[in-house]
Amino acid sequence: MVESPSKCKFTFIFFIIVSLSLGLVSFSLCIVSEIKRNKKEDLRWNGKLCHLPSSPAFGLGIASLVCLALAQSIGNSILFKDCCSGGKRNARFKIPIVVRILLSISWVGFGIAVILLIAATSMSKRQPYGEGWLNSECYLVKKGIYAGSAMLILVTVGTLIGSALLTMKNNKADQGHKIHAQTG
Repeated sequence: MVESPSKCKFTFIFFIIVSLSLGLVSFSLCIVSEIKRNKKEDLRWNGKLCHLPSSPAFGLGIASLVCLALAQSIGNSILFKDCCSGGKRNARFKIPIVVRILLSISWVGFGIAVILLIAATSMSKRQPYGEGWLNSECYLVKKGIYAGSAMLILVTVGTLIGSALLTMKNNKADQGHKIHAQTG
């Protein structure tokens, strides 16, 4: 059974909105994590060993990572799923070069944001005396790491949505140029 073009367009737009919403939630969680991260005043030092309490940024960072991963997965799935073809791959469909560039930027931004979020989030976990974060030393998340991740999330989701919209526009233009042969 082939889906109607209007149902396909609705599905496409619905998944774009879901991906955008998840990206904005991830962005917001990063901004809150930046505000809630451990500060220098939270560091306890007993002369030899350090201690940092757990920060609310730990849970917020994990939630941000999950939302970002979902946004990237959903956004890419709508790009590579040809919902109007009835399950058959359209052999003549080629991804335009602009869309390829935007997808590359999206994946690079996603990768860097994930690395920054994983490192910052793991530093926001409790660092007890004698254990610390790395080599028995305590580490603080530098100011701006979560904010930088938030900016990368905007770039990632923006380029992903842009490539999805360009793909949708390109498919619509391709459908308008089809010539039907006369049979008789």
